Amino acid sequence: MLWVKAGHIIFAIFLMAGLFMMPRFFVYHHQCAVGSDEDRKWIEREDRLRRIILNPSLVIIWVLGLMLAVNGGFFSQGWFHGKFLLLILLSGYHGWTISYCKKLAKGLRPMTEKRLRLVNEIPGVLAAMIVILAVVRPGF
Repeated sequence: MLWVKAGHIIFAIFLMAGLFMMPRFFVYHHQCAVGSDEDRKWIEREDRLRRIILNPSLVIIWVLGLMLAVNGGFFSQGWFHGKFLLLILLSGYHGWTISYCKKLAKGLRPMTEKRLRLVNEIPGVLAAMIVILAVVRPGF
């Protein structure tokens, strides 16, 4: 199970890197004209980040994480319920980034650059809380 745990952590790092990068890509993407050559390049970059890093990492994390939870018998522990809820929220954030990519590809710019910079803080806060729950395992 140590190999499973190592893989889980490695792909969590990949996912977090992608979740930090994507909103930053969105900020830069907002700065170019819709339909321009630069716009097409940002659409391609965002698509590659999604296909190569974000989506595979999320799937692998869930598979390995569930393996760890089943093997460790964590389903009855309070800290795990909190971590699981936060992981669902983080997965929802991932889904939001994917939907925003599609909006940008259609030429839509529904959020301001400032708001995107604020949204970029969400995965960091969730990741910190997840790590605390997984390492400290507070009883509640």
